[in-house]
Amino acid sequence: MTSCPPLAATDFALLLKTLEVMHLARCMDEKMAKLVRQNKGATFQLSVAGHEMIGALSALALQPGVDWAFPYYRDRTFAIGLGCSLEDLLAAFLARQIPNHSGGRMMPDHFSQKNLRIPVQSSVVASQFLQAVGVAHSIRMRGAAEVVYVSGGDGATSEGDFHEALNFSCIHNLPILFVIQDNGWAISVPSCEQTAGMSIAQIGRGYEGLSVFEFDGGDYLATSQSLAEAVEKARSGRGPSLIVAKVPRLGPHSSSDDPKKYKSEKETLEEKGRDPLLRFEGELLAQRIIAQDALEQLRAQSFARVEQAAHTADQMPFPSRSHASDHVFAPFTPPVSRPSPPGESIVLMDALSHALIEEMERDPGVIVFGQDVAHGKGGVFGITRTLTDRFGPTRCFNTPLAESTIVGLAIGLSFDGIHKPVAEIQFADYSWTGMNQLFNELSSIHYRSNGQWHCPVVIRMPYGGYIQGGPYHSQSIEAFLCHCPGLKVVIPSNASDAKRLLKSAICDPNPVIFLEHKALYRQRFFCARPETGAEEYLPFGQAHIVKEGTDVTIVGWGMTVLMAYEAAQLLEKEGISVEVIDLCTLVPLDFATVLASVQKTGKLLIAHEAPCNCGFGAELAARAAKEAFTYLDAPIQRLAGKDCPVPYCKELEEEVLPQTQDIERALRTLANY
Repeated sequence: MTSCPPLAATDFALLLKTLEVMHLARCMDEKMAKLVRQNKGATFQLSVAGHEMIGALSALALQPGVDWAFPYYRDRTFAIGLGCSLEDLLAAFLARQIPNHSGGRMMPDHFSQKNLRIPVQSSVVASQFLQAVGVAHSIRMRGAAEVVYVSGGDGATSEGDFHEALNFSCIHNLPILFVIQDNGWAISVPSCEQTAGMSIAQIGRGYEGLSVFEFDGGDYLATSQSLAEAVEKARSGRGPSLIVAKVPRLGPHSSSDDPKKYKSEKETLEEKGRDPLLRFEGELLAQRIIAQDALEQLRAQSFARVEQAAHTADQMPFPSRSHASDHVFAPFTPPVSRPSPPGESIVLMDALSHALIEEMERDPGVIVFGQDVAHGKGGVFGITRTLTDRFGPTRCFNTPLAESTIVGLAIGLSFDGIHKPVAEIQFADYSWTGMNQLFNELSSIHYRSNGQWHCPVVIRMPYGGYIQGGPYHSQSIEAFLCHCPGLKVVIPSNASDAKRLLKSAICDPNPVIFLEHKALYRQRFFCARPETGAEEYLPFGQAHIVKEGTDVTIVGWGMTVLMAYEAAQLLEKEGISVEVIDLCTLVPLDFATVLASVQKTGKLLIAHEAPCNCGFGAELAARAAKEAFTYLDAPIQRLAGKDCPVPYCKELEEEVLPQTQDIERALRTLANY
């Protein structure tokens, strides 16, 4: 049996730097635990003890500010090694007002630092993997010599996002390192209850093109050599690697956890015997790479540095209450719209297609992807059919049938400041498997990062009923989306608005959900309009008065605008004057136009096809009751879909969804109140 080469044969400076970073991390761990016990403003601490070597060597294998990093919450050693200041990390721990690491908006160890290319991290287990893949895909498309590092615990590998990330990275041969710090526990759940075969590495070997490294994360040579090989592979464009480092978790999962409830004394002692810091110190001393007095000096210096950093952090102010709601949206100045002579009449689906073509021609960073969107298919409705031929397969491409992948990929692609992803979810009904990435991640990135990061992402979704789609092709989900701060929600009702609003959405630095009613795609009577020019844009938050009236106001969006217009035309023959308002965007909402109309008519009907219970109409009604109360001559009325799924049978669908005659009756009743 051959013995391992001595540490002295390796990079001497790297050995000492690794030891320094590990000591700083251990001192930080101890200081943070003490601050929690002392009730010094921190209430929650995540221990990294036992994970120091893989974290330190991972950071030191990368190029700070060149490579990208998505470190998970137990990767503080990595953050220190990459260059995050001790003062910032401790200030974030104490929830103080600093530019980095969220400035008090997130729990400790949710890292974010723009100059180090650490996009804001979250509490959602495994969500970082797909976002990292998005950045890696950007690197691949740009041909840059950059590497993406993403880490997680062994528990995170049970999440679907981890496997979706491995799948996509192998399909596209991406420059990414998946580093799993496997301590054998997902809080209190052991590996035998978490991972089939207890081998994450074995699972990873099933992905073609994925290099898999599994080793003792307290072994300096095995760790450094595996990382060096994986980084070189990624930087040279040869694809992804999965690194599984077996490490002990020497502390509790968090300060609110008691390992004695689920770990035996034998297990605890065994883990302490694998302490990577003590092992590394012992090896350095035994091989005379460092002397005992120099080691003691390093320990003292690390302790002093952390103590001073904690003192400095404690002097920093808390965030101001007056700024608590800052950074929900990134600032946006809409592009200047330059009107041009109207073109030929086009339907809504053609308007959307033309908008995508014009914006892709204007900005090479605009890319389109999703399920079936590329090549000759062009999505279920054919809107993107010509884009791959026009712009190539890197700017219009298909994704796996995985909505979480689509949204997570869009997030990562948007981080580079170059790409503007326009992603398509095949039907809004299928978006729910991507809602974690949409609600928990995309919507709040600008806020959680204290304004450091923003995501210029457009998510297009066909939605709505009236074409006999059944329960999984007919949902109207706008109320769910509007309830999530940080998302803009757009719903055009005609071709002219659709084209100009989509162009504005692509220019916006914020996430925009663009809902397209399927029943309006080819509708001509109301929705077809003369084509607008390539430099015409429509700002968000501007409702349209489709038809002026004096007796009653009806507010709608999407399909109900068409039906409201038809009903208003019929009632006009009876002498009832109806004002029809199309909101166009729900977030931001133009309530001023609604208020002005109600002040004139004194009566308000709100119409939408989503179920009535907790629909967006309830929000409008509540605001109208507060702001227009003195002008109302009748109770506010809502007409909406029944509180049940949309059925497939046409007769049943017509019974569940509001029809033109329903709107006509409701308007007549309200006008005669």
